[in-house]
Amino acid sequence: MSSSPPAPGGERPGKLIVISGPSGAGKTSVCKALLDTVPDAAWSVSATTRPMRPGDVPGSTYEFISEEEFEARERAGEFLESAEYVGHRYGTPRRPVEEMVAAGKNVVLEIDVQGGMQIAEKMPESVRIFVLPPNMESLRARLEGRKTEAAEQLTKRLAQADGEIAVARDSGRYGHFVVNDVLESTVEQVRRIIEQEP
Repeated sequence: MSSSPPAPGGERPGKLIVISGPSGAGKTSVCKALLDTVPDAAWSVSATTRPMRPGDVPGSTYEFISEEEFEARERAGEFLESAEYVGHRYGTPRRPVEEMVAAGKNVVLEIDVQGGMQIAEKMPESVRIFVLPPNMESLRARLEGRKTEAAEQLTKRLAQADGEIAVARDSGRYGHFVVNDVLESTVEQVRRIIEQEP
């Protein structure tokens, strides 16, 4: 049963589509492709306390807020999920997501497995999909190909990926696991999953 308010004018509500996966699995590419191929797709903009970087667009890349505002909004229950990463806070604002879903939009959210599990609690009607690499060797090759990681950091990322996959499988919070080998096929598979979900 959906907790979303009815759509204005009797429209069918949209869906919240949660895409998770380890770093290097290709979830960002999947999300970008979904925005181009899923009807009425919309992007969920997260709030963060991290400083703006060159190229960031406020309200598009992130909603940039202070630590104090983040904590106040978190206490008020305004986030669907929140997490801390490298000393900065990140959260998914609840109201914009609920409003877009109610208006018939299919909201795409790229989030880590911990955030996905928080959303499963608050919006159990969400469509939760975990993107897997074909195998750990291909994941290593993708991460090495970025040339952004030192060897020690790469080993940590692979161990973290292994842990995230195990948590996602064991949690029972993800209804779908999709192996991302060829991006076009992966996107088509994810699109079919979204269409088939009630």
